[in-house]
Amino acid sequence: MTDTPSPEEPPAIGQFERYLTLWVALCIVAGIALGHLVPGVFTAVAAAEVSHVNLPVAVLVWLMIIPMLIRIDFGALHTVAGHWRGIGTTLFINWAVKPFSMAALGWLFIGILFRPWLPADQIDSYIAGLILLAAAPCTAMVFVWSNLCRGEPHFTLSQVALNDVIMVFAFAPIVGLLLGLSAITVPWDTLVLSVGLYIVVPVIVAQGWRYTLLRRHGDAALARVLSAIQPLSLGALLATLVLLFGFQGEQIVAQPLVIGLLAVPILIQVYFNAGLAYLINRWLGVAHCVAGPSALIGASNFFELAVATAISLFGLQSGAALATVVGVLIEVPVMLSVVRLVNSSRDWYQGRA
Repeated sequence: MTDTPSPEEPPAIGQFERYLTLWVALCIVAGIALGHLVPGVFTAVAAAEVSHVNLPVAVLVWLMIIPMLIRIDFGALHTVAGHWRGIGTTLFINWAVKPFSMAALGWLFIGILFRPWLPADQIDSYIAGLILLAAAPCTAMVFVWSNLCRGEPHFTLSQVALNDVIMVFAFAPIVGLLLGLSAITVPWDTLVLSVGLYIVVPVIVAQGWRYTLLRRHGDAALARVLSAIQPLSLGALLATLVLLFGFQGEQIVAQPLVIGLLAVPILIQVYFNAGLAYLINRWLGVAHCVAGPSALIGASNFFELAVATAISLFGLQSGAALATVVGVLIEVPVMLSVVRLVNSSRDWYQGRA
């Protein structure tokens, strides 16, 4: 008789997840191709919005996030004390370094160095998109990254739960502050609505579902539900990519130079924050199984929220939306490369020759 996996542990990595980079690449190509072949379909989907929030994208984001959030036991916040150095490092990177470093990188590269090669009327919008991308730490894919680097599951759960709580209150003020510094008018009502739709509502739905399952049917039922809905998140992610790249297909094909230039500060930001978190954890004597996911959480972005907020604030065809989509374009392959670096440096981290 085999033991039933604990529903609080991250999901096992299956063959589908192992080849996630391939599926992402195929969906990107499919989205761009479909955007060219049937532009009317994507125009109709793009028009299905309420208060500047695209409804099909919202549904897909919920399908992506809710299965992951059900896995989180917010009662696991009490374990934060046991990993206080790793938690503190990740919080420092997520909330004190990443949004502000991205704003600085955006201003330096997009606002100054690359300005001659970019559309002048989109500079501020591109910078806004980069800020949105960096202002919220990843929630969903973190479990996959943590599993791939053999991360400590309770740390990952605690960190994600704590980040979600902080995000509900901190995302809008940080974005508002940084966008304000970039001289961009912030429609606070739309921004707050996006936070509610993409953080508060999924958290409430997921935790309500989790509580009901545990109360009525116990851990075994929760484990069965988690196993059944696990493919839903990745399926929704891939469908979202098809939609987003269908929306932006024309711009991507027409502006390859812009895509490449926008990718530069994003790449620097990911590797800088991952490396900084990893080194701080090593200096503090944190175990590798905590330092790995800490670095990955510190580097990854909640691109679902960033894309949704960019679309809500600036529109589907805006430079901000394009900048966040570039984040989607490189997020998965770049994070997989960070996982490889974390795993290959394990002996060095632990001080072994």
